[in-house]
Amino acid sequence: MSLNLHLLRLFAAVARTGSFSRAAELLHISQPAISKGVRDFELQVGCRLLDRTPKGVRPTLEGRALARHAEALFAAERAAEDELQALRGLDSGSLRIGASTTIATYMIPAYLGIFHRAYPGIDLHLVSANTSDIADLMLAQEIEIALVEGPVEDENLVSEAWRTDVMGLIAAPDHRFAAGPGLLPAPIDFRRLDEEILIVREPGSGTREIVAQALAAHGVEPKRTLEIGSTEAIKQAVAAGVGVAIVSMATIDDQVRLRRLKVIPITGVRIERTLWQLRSPGRLDVPVATAFERIIRDGGEVPASARRPSIKARRAQPIPAPRQRHLRS
Repeated sequence: MSLNLHLLRLFAAVARTGSFSRAAELLHISQPAISKGVRDFELQVGCRLLDRTPKGVRPTLEGRALARHAEALFAAERAAEDELQALRGLDSGSLRIGASTTIATYMIPAYLGIFHRAYPGIDLHLVSANTSDIADLMLAQEIEIALVEGPVEDENLVSEAWRTDVMGLIAAPDHRFAAGPGLLPAPIDFRRLDEEILIVREPGSGTREIVAQALAAHGVEPKRTLEIGSTEAIKQAVAAGVGVAIVSMATIDDQVRLRRLKVIPITGVRIERTLWQLRSPGRLDVPVATAFERIIRDGGEVPASARRPSIKARRAQPIPAPRQRHLRS
């Protein structure tokens, strides 16, 4: 049996969005047309693919299996389109980058600027989420580049070291840890965190995983923790005196210069982590992704042969909701 790819595309859109109306908007066709297309497709494959409920639709067991293959098929289609465009000189096409929150907010923007100046015809899409969500997007082939704050335990992904990030303890300027005879706070014993409220990121965050490992390695158990799902929000809470936090040093320059935060040295403790790039083995390397990888691994250098064609607009592809995944401990 040969699948009708047009009908498969209609079904995949409904499965992804969970709604006939949203799928119709996405594909720019009428809702009756997409409903009829899905019914015809179910007749063709000989089984029900979607369960209709008052709250929307959801794939059946057969539908979920087919949807996985459909997403891989259409991801390959997009990759083929991008590669053909890239082979014509990287003058058009798109690049979808997924990065965990700290990387997306504080590290990637400079590289995006370098890449855009070298290849202004490429339409860039950046997705910011926690490490486990970015892994899911890479598995679904919804992004070409995945940069995260912790290695991911999944047989379908490979974690490659990208760069080293230094973590530091921060506190408000009037916190007792910030007191000292000079401009710089005196180093503290790591175990003094037992007495503090430690502000941490949400489960699934690479930052949280590294902090938890450092605390466990030194037998530190803060009396209370406060969970906040954004590094920016954590910095604001620390500056307001809510507690202390361990964050990437790359995230705090502005607040330290404004004297809203202070970095507190810890006696005999240096917290570092490796930032990672995730790869999907066997997946075709698209030239536009290879060009971006060269920039992020060569310290922002661009080949002299980089061309500067005109900008072309391209519609962004929708990003599906990610699944849950556990980080390696």
